[in-house]
Amino acid sequence: MEKLFKLKQNGTNVKTEILAGITTFLAMAYILAVNPGMLGIIPDGPGPAAIFMATALSAAIGTICMAFFANYPVALASGMGLNAFFTYTVCLGMGYSYKVALTAILFEGFIFMILSIFKFREALVNKIPANLKLGITAGIGLFITIIALINAGIVVNNDSTLVGLGDLSSPQVVLAIVGLLIIGVLHHYKVTGDILIGILATWVLGIIAELIGWYQVNIDAGVYSLIPNLSWEAIKANFAAPALFQFDFGFVVNSFASFAIVMFTFLYTDIFDTVGTLIGVAQKGNLLDQNGTLPRAGGALMADAVGTVAGACLGTSTVTSYVESSAGVAAGGRTGLTALTTGILFLLAIPLAPIFLAIPGFATAPAMIFVGLLMLSAVTKMDFDGDIADSIGGFLAIVMMPFAYSIATGIMFGMIAWVVLKILCGKIKDVSPIMWISVALFALYIITQVM
Repeated sequence: MEKLFKLKQNGTNVKTEILAGITTFLAMAYILAVNPGMLGIIPDGPGPAAIFMATALSAAIGTICMAFFANYPVALASGMGLNAFFTYTVCLGMGYSYKVALTAILFEGFIFMILSIFKFREALVNKIPANLKLGITAGIGLFITIIALINAGIVVNNDSTLVGLGDLSSPQVVLAIVGLLIIGVLHHYKVTGDILIGILATWVLGIIAELIGWYQVNIDAGVYSLIPNLSWEAIKANFAAPALFQFDFGFVVNSFASFAIVMFTFLYTDIFDTVGTLIGVAQKGNLLDQNGTLPRAGGALMADAVGTVAGACLGTSTVTSYVESSAGVAAGGRTGLTALTTGILFLLAIPLAPIFLAIPGFATAPAMIFVGLLMLSAVTKMDFDGDIADSIGGFLAIVMMPFAYSIATGIMFGMIAWVVLKILCGKIKDVSPIMWISVALFALYIITQVM
């Protein structure tokens, strides 16, 4: 383990890495329930059981590749947002078939491989200005915080104000707040595995609440039992074979322009979501070098590309790096052993799915909120008194991620503002070629969206 993952060099040990890997898995295991429920409703799709298998297998492949290609504590799985675009926009909205959408994912993955080989994506990670990198990290912290608050019901939709405070008498809200306090106390006393313990403690409290009748199951309202169903029928149901190689290359030939727009949207969103996630997780784990660059970024991005191609072949939407990896980093994960642990757990989740799927969103929410706090601390390192492009660019990256509910959108606003202000302030020479290319990609994306 030491030779393979360089644990001592990274200031960690096997126990810490394994605990961190478990923490990351628990923080993102919800995708095993969400993805089948989302892609499973596509009329010509293979159904939820096959999507579950594809989701678990592709996450394991991508995450294990990350462990060995880059030795980073970053996990991958079918991306949230990208899966919604796949289902509700491409298939149900635009009317394209499941096979056409999967073909777009396949092409996207191959393009990523080419971009990774020529180090374009690596340059993108390493050439983003320091203030923007810090702003991206802080913005992701707020982004995962609002996701967690929504998952726990602490923040809800409000037609008048967009968002509002949830029902404070709800067991989900109360238990999520209690879970956050538990993590806070454990962190104060420097208890190893504080975040993981917080997740499990909140889940156990939820089970107790269900047994005494406070937490009431209502499947129609999306409130499921917290007690895992370990019957043979429940376990056997998760062994449906994934739908392999469900592609439609004929559509690409006959309707290339339409196909290109769909593929580019997947491509654009994944490029910048992945870049933002890697920067945020690396910044939090002190993985950037003294020049602010990410060593072995090429390997990390190649793992992302391989995961996407594997996911397409298995039958699921784009596989991308997960911001929830920062939960494992906050728990001490520093090497690929954390990712390897998470990848193995995705494989174990196939027969043990009833256990993992019983852990509710309100139990992982405290972990995500706490990680959001830790990532938001990057704002203390930002320079708001120097170059105005750095100040406004970094600020927009922070606020647009949670308010537009998109990592990629936050990066877009931050980068465009940075480049435009550099031009207007007579500092065009500060703009690197990679920033010009990035802004050009954003402009192309905006054009495709308004056409």
